[in-house]
Amino acid sequence: MLSNALRRVALDEVPVATPTGRLQAVTGLLLEVSGCALRIGQRCLIERVGEDGAGDWISAQVVGFRDPVAYVMPFKKPEGLVPGARVLPANERAPLMIGPEWLGRVVNGLGEPIDDLGRLGGEHLLPATPPRVNPLRKQNVHEPLDVGVRVINGLLTLGRGQRVGLMAGSGVGKSVLLGLITRNTVADVIVVGLIGERGREVREFIEMSLGREGLARSVVVVAPADESPLMRQRATELCHSIAAHYRDQGQHVLLLVDSLTRYAMARREVALALGEPPATRGYPPSVFSQLPELVESAGNGEGPGSMSAIYTVLAEGDDQQDPVVDTARAILDGHIVLSRALAERGHYPAIDVAQSISRCMSLVAGREQQESARRFKQLLARYEQVRELMPLGAYVPGADPAVDRAVELWPRMEAFLHQGTRESAPLQGCLQQLRELTS
Repeated sequence: MLSNALRRVALDEVPVATPTGRLQAVTGLLLEVSGCALRIGQRCLIERVGEDGAGDWISAQVVGFRDPVAYVMPFKKPEGLVPGARVLPANERAPLMIGPEWLGRVVNGLGEPIDDLGRLGGEHLLPATPPRVNPLRKQNVHEPLDVGVRVINGLLTLGRGQRVGLMAGSGVGKSVLLGLITRNTVADVIVVGLIGERGREVREFIEMSLGREGLARSVVVVAPADESPLMRQRATELCHSIAAHYRDQGQHVLLLVDSLTRYAMARREVALALGEPPATRGYPPSVFSQLPELVESAGNGEGPGSMSAIYTVLAEGDDQQDPVVDTARAILDGHIVLSRALAERGHYPAIDVAQSISRCMSLVAGREQQESARRFKQLLARYEQVRELMPLGAYVPGADPAVDRAVELWPRMEAFLHQGTRESAPLQGCLQQLRELTS
């Protein structure tokens, strides 16, 4: 028999009532709820009616409020909602736990597996938002990152812990280059975020770019274009949290996000739905403050592990002054520009060496390599001066010895710049070829 004191304690723990709100309005993906106090970021459940008349619940998250009205955005399409539908605060979800079991798995933006391989678990708590590192405690970039792409390894050498953007318009080869980097990069763990892209590309990337061996050391986070903006946003943040976890475990991590522009667009959709005024090309000001927060969570941490990040950035209309491209160029540690003109000539990867830069190359490349890369770029610039004149017969050998040498070496330079989608170019071999070419 329980004592009276124990009975009182047990009764105190029983909720007297469940706070319930009501759905007042639906505008696009933004839902208005009243009658229940909800905090920003809190999960809630919204009642809906199916075609067969049966009811169930959809999951949503509070993204803002005004006076007594809370603004809520669902993770899935808001179908089957009716005026006055009940809205219940969701019980706190069990925190995500992560461990080695996540390697080889494919999850959505909520960390739920979508590969039909069973539940995920682990022994470490995965934070809901990417962790921040004190800038004074971050390890410096001091080791080169071998990405297996000849032009990048030789002329735009990256370092472990560097953040870089692949910038180009649509259809120029960003995803193909990303797949080439994925297969050839030397890393312990690869975290891939496929954000806002075509659903068809998800399976193609997993089977063709990663392959069975690559998937075994990878975690893939998927939020295709048909997902809600809230899901795309959370998926991008989740892959940063996953990569940061493995980095803090002392492993060398490669984070690939395709694409940073789709994350910015998802942020824009949420902000505009909340009534924030558009500023630059329809992007509200908050988007350009949230991009640095995301990018700064990547990079090296306090321990021996590293977290290198490569983001694809879509330049709409091939405009390199696009606001997202311009912002990414300012906050990243380098950018690799893909040229449509090169792609149209069948030059792959279509990397425009003159417009690309690695801000960490001086930290990880020796003086001899830097000098060889400088001479190569000079020869390339000389050749570009006369490339269009040669078919017209307007180029006269002997007028400029530097141009003559560039024309003579062009076949070897072109071979250095070209690379097949299944070809691997290790770092040391690239440096040897570069030295022989420019000596």
